[in-house]
Amino acid sequence: MSVVLGFDTATPDTVVGVAVDGRDPIELRHRPAPGERPGHAATLLVLADRALTRAGVGFADVTLIGVGLGPGTFTGLRIGVATARGLTQGSGAALAGVSTLRALAVAAAHDGPVLAVLDARRGQAFVAAWQGEERLLAPAAVTPEELGALADPAHGTWLAVGDGALRFRDQLESAVVAVPADGSPLHGVSAAAICRLAAGASPTPRDTLLPEYVRLPDAEEARRRRPPS
Repeated sequence: MSVVLGFDTATPDTVVGVAVDGRDPIELRHRPAPGERPGHAATLLVLADRALTRAGVGFADVTLIGVGLGPGTFTGLRIGVATARGLTQGSGAALAGVSTLRALAVAAAHDGPVLAVLDARRGQAFVAAWQGEERLLAPAAVTPEELGALADPAHGTWLAVGDGALRFRDQLESAVVAVPADGSPLHGVSAAAICRLAAGASPTPRDTLLPEYVRLPDAEEARRRRPPS
């Protein structure tokens, strides 16, 4: 029996999915209320246990763990990666890291080019682009003003998804990039996509699994800006 447990903690949402024998995953999500801090540490294992129970299996049955590697919030990524590594320790489950931006693009199911955009704070967006299996743009941190220039019209009609696409809708739509309505599920990371991508990825050794931060952590940026004493 193949049991894939997939989760992502790169954004404020905590998303978990369980796919048994390739069937459509059971997917659960915790979305913090406005003004509430993300609940990754408190909810990730709770959601995983609940999703596994609904699928009629347990942690001991998991054959593959897929985890979103970001980019995203530093604390969230550390929690997700540490949890994935911990769950595989002493178990027979394989481990696969998945790009959070790739998961967004895959779930969009758009025939043309897809710009996956996450709100990176600090006035930036994390972004990458794919058209089908072809990666058009590697993950990067850019300013809102740079977003529109990334959507080369030669590739066709662009679609942008993710919470960054919502925040920077004006800049994207002015560059003729389509952005789904605010309530569209396409703007949230899909645990089903994490499961699917993990199932098709090469396993990652537990001790080499690391988040894809794309840019320096806030504390390191502050240290570098600090004048020498």
